[in-house]
Amino acid sequence: MRVCGIELKSNYTILTLVDYSSDDIIDYIDLKIKKIVLDDDEDKNSVLKYFNEINDFFNDNNVEKIMIKKRSKKGAFSGGAVSFKMEGLIQLYSKACVVLVSSRSISSYEKKNNVIFPNELKKYQEQSFLSILSHICK
Repeated sequence: MRVCGIELKSNYTILTLVDYSSDDIIDYIDLKIKKIVLDDDEDKNSVLKYFNEINDFFNDNNVEKIMIKKRSKKGAFSGGAVSFKMEGLIQLYSKACVVLVSSRSISSYEKKNNVIFPNELKKYQEQSFLSILSHICK
């Protein structure tokens, strides 16, 4: 099963893709596309471009499950309006199950497990990778 982990930051989507087999083996897939940007959230064409790019990414990579790292709705670390708009567009993807993973679940998983990140994984992809692990390795 192809699983995509996502972290939303500012106006860009950080992507991590893994292959998860029934015998609990997780293989990181190092792709050329690691980020997708929403250039202008107030411009319809820009929003449509983002929507099409993210859907093309999911379709091209046969994504069956999407894990999005949740952002707070209130407080000092709350997510911005743009990232909530991007999250909504991602949730519209009908060919995969979309799951929101809390920061608390990710932190708890990381503390309880000795996580070894793939060498090819970029530092900025770690949270999206952990969102996958914390959900499928419960």
